[in-house]
Amino acid sequence: MTLPLYLAKAELFKTLAHPTRIRVLELLAEREYAVGELLHKTDVRAARLWRQLVVLRRAGLVVSRKEGSARYYSLTSPRIAELLLVARHVVTDARTGQVGQRQPADRDRTNSKLESDASPALDSVGTSKRSERVESDAN
Repeated sequence: MTLPLYLAKAELFKTLAHPTRIRVLELLAEREYAVGELLHKTDVRAARLWRQLVVLRRAGLVVSRKEGSARYYSLTSPRIAELLLVARHVVTDARTGQVGQRQPADRDRTNSKLESDASPALDSVGTSKRSERVESDAN
């Protein structure tokens, strides 16, 4: 099944809409972690952490590997760390009243970049299907 890009983005943001998942991704942006280390750093119960890791793995945001009796998790892409950094800037700007402080030229470059992205459709795991045209994100 192919999803338009704007729907795939909505699914991504739904996946990110949990504080424990955000915390786990922020930690994994630093380096690979064993589950035991994540338990200690996140201060949540094991069952809750496992559920959140399953959600992140199914969304394709993290991967795991087993070494001995330990399971290690890492991000699937450095772009996830970039997304978290941008979100941090957006939240910080909103808290400090800096929203809308970018120069018009910056906005024009951003809008041009967004328009030049040929919004390809994505399959259910986020793989690009460039051969198919999709509706723009504006819809």
